[in-house]
Parts: sequence; structure tokens; C-alpha cells
Amino acid sequence: MLTDLEENIEIILPVGGLRSKLEQAKETGRPLIIKLGFDPTAPDLHLGHAVVLKKLKQFQELGHQVIVLVGSFTARIGDPTGKNKARKPLSQEKIADNSATYIAQLAKIIDMSKTKVVFNGDWLDKLDFSEVIQLVSKVTVAQLMQRHDFHKRFTENQPIAMHELIYPILQGFDSAHIKSDIEMGGTDQLFNCTVGRQLQESFGLDPQVVLCMPLLKGLDGKEKMSKSLHNTIGLLDKPNDMFGKAMSIPDTLIPDYIDLTTDFTRSEKTLLKSRMEMGENPMEVKKLIAHNLVCQYHDQQAATDAADFFAKQFQQKSFDDKSFEEVSLPLAKAQLGPVAKLVDLCHFLKKDLSKSAVRRLIAEGAVQIDSTKCINPDLAVDLKTSFRIKLGKRGFFKFV
Repeated sequence: MLTDLEENIEIILPVGGLRSKLEQAKETGRPLIIKLGFDPTAPDLHLGHAVVLKKLKQFQELGHQVIVLVGSFTARIGDPTGKNKARKPLSQEKIADNSATYIAQLAKIIDMSKTKVVFNGDWLDKLDFSEVIQLVSKVTVAQLMQRHDFHKRFTENQPIAMHELIYPILQGFDSAHIKSDIEMGGTDQLFNCTVGRQLQESFGLDPQVVLCMPLLKGLDGKEKMSKSLHNTIGLLDKPNDMFGKAMSIPDTLIPDYIDLTTDFTRSEKTLLKSRMEMGENPMEVKKLIAHNLVCQYHDQQAATDAADFFAKQFQQKSFDDKSFEEVSLPLAKAQLGPVAKLVDLCHFLKKDLSKSAVRRLIAEGAVQIDSTKCINPDLAVDLKTSFRIKLGKRGFFKFV
């Protein structure tokens, strides 16, 4: 039977390892050491990070010791990105700034008074060169090339710098140093975490169990949530922004967001997903997700206010004038003529969108003129009188 701790975990290595560690902790009376490492490469946390943090919170509530390991050394050499190039190393000052911001945000999910924060520069900086050589000798090149992105780049004749090959070994040494029982991460960290198991064994330690959580896809519905891809819901987002972004989740991702981002009970999650399967309007379910998220990271009143704001601005069409960006009607007329096709007018307003993207928005009913939905991209729009237009979910324009 699935336990609460096992819920949502995508990979447990070795199979049965988590239950074995928990039984060991019960028998010995020693709390497990749960490791989560991060390199402070960006200052803001988002819901993708929260997937792992929520699991840490569960361990913490059961009395186990959570250790947040800040890669103060490894961030200076650059973590392999999982893509086709190395990550740019960070300066010591940037590492310090990002670390402080990260740690402050962790308190939104886990209890920092019960969390131990360590910095791997405290021990990695002290290794002399002979110790480094001894450390890297414990892992073979063949083993490192099993990492997917290394293998892919090698076969495609893309450069792989030596420091990238050393990075997983340093992360593994961190596990040996703090004697972690469990290492947490996303599925993209599986290889690095397994190196930790290998190095712990080489030092005569009981190898850690690796728990990998699923990677949450971002608002684009395609790539994992990442600030660099501008597809995130940030833990520090304002309530109205958080609610609005949650309402833009692609319908196909609703079950994932129910499971991975909300704090509904297991039975409540099951009920919500069954309502979706029975044909309930996805928007109604997304409202519940959005409300839940704002409650988690702000409070109940903020969630209620954000829901009211969304209803007023996006559903009831009772837009106040401040919601609209003013656009010069004479300027539009000069560029488009006295009568313009709807697709051309929308492209004029949102030049960052291609005409094909604009046509899709129109076809989806996402364009309104004075509260009237327009689905014909070739509709002739008279530019002689003032009017208001809604384009997509956040584009509000008023011609004056």
C-alpha cells in the first residue's frame, strides 16, 4: 500500500530502499538525515522547487533531520545544465546574495528552525590537490559517460569540460561528508545522486537512498518550470499574479498540478481528478487550484481577494478604465488605414506575437471588442470611433 511519504515520488533507488531506511530509523531511534542540495544559480524559487520541498516537509514533520546543502563551492565551478553546454560559474558575491534569498524563501514551506543549512565550500575548499586526485579516482570515465547529457554531447561532438565531469563527484562527496541517509532531488538529478551512493560505499558508509520527484512542467505546457523560460509561478508572486498564472495552466497539466502543487488531501485530489474525467469545466477546477496556491503562500483572505479580482477583470467583463492601456486611434489609423482586419489590428497591439499566433487567439475566442467575442480574423474593424479590445488573458487596450 502506498504510504504518504511515497506519494508522488517518481524514482526510489534502490527499490524498497525508503521503507528499509524508515525501519532502520525506527529500530535504532535515530532520525534519518535527509539531504537536499542546491546551487544558488538564480534568486527566486517557484512551484517546481516546491515539489521537492513539500516532500522534505513530510520527512521533517515525522522527526527526521533535513539538511539543506548550499553549493557555495560547486556554484563557483558551474553545474552541467543537462543541455548542450556548461553552466556559467557564479561569483562569490552572487552566490552569497542568491543563497540568502533562497534560504529566506525555504521558510514558506519547511520549518527552518528544524533545518540544518550547510555550505559545501566549508569542506571542499580544504581539499588539497592530492586529495582531489584520490577522490576522482573512485569514479571511472565510463561511469560518468552514462549520464545522458554527457553521452549525448559526446556522441554529437559537443565539448565537455573536465570540470563538468568532476561536478557529480563533488556532489557525491557532499553526501559522504554529511553521511546522508536519503538524498532528494528532481529526476534530472538521478545520476548525480547515484554517484553519491557509490562514493559513500567507497568510504565504508551505508549508501543513501535516492528519491527523485517529478519535474513540474511550466505554464507553456512543454518545458520544465524554469525562470529562464519565463514559464513559472513564483513563491514570491503577488496573490493576483499567482492566481492569474494558475488560471493559465494548460488543461492537460491540471492533474499534475493537483498532485504536485496543492495541499489538498489525497481523497480531495482524487475527487478533483475524477470531476475532470467526468467532464467538469476545467476552469472551475483551476479556480480551486489557484485559490489553494494563494492560501499556501499568502493567506485565506488574499486568496479570496485574488479570486474576486480575477472574476471582475477576466470573467464578468466589468473592467474599470485603469485596466486598459491607452492606444492612439490616429496612430493606428495612420498605420492600418481607416478600416483594418482584426488580425492586423491585434498584431499592431501585440507586435511580439506572430500573425499565426494572433489567428489562434482569435479562433479560440480570446479576442473581444467592447465585450463582444470576435472569432473571424478577417473581420473589418472601423477605426473611426473609440473602442476597447481584450487580447488574450492579459492584453487590455483602449483606443482614444
